[in-house]
Amino acid sequence: MTGFLHMFWLKDESPSDSDGLPAPAVIAREIVADLEAALDRCRLIGADLGE
Repeated sequence: MTGFLHMFWLKDESPSDSDGLPAPAVIAREIVADLEAALDRCRLIGADLGE
């Protein structure tokens, strides 16, 4: 396999059955909550650094 990085040990572990996944709106809310929490932590770090 010239020019191709073959990583046979990597497996896609994402769910193959989409029926078990939460609704897209639920996923979006979780993403927003995670991003807001990360932003809050960044603000705290900035405050600690005197910014």
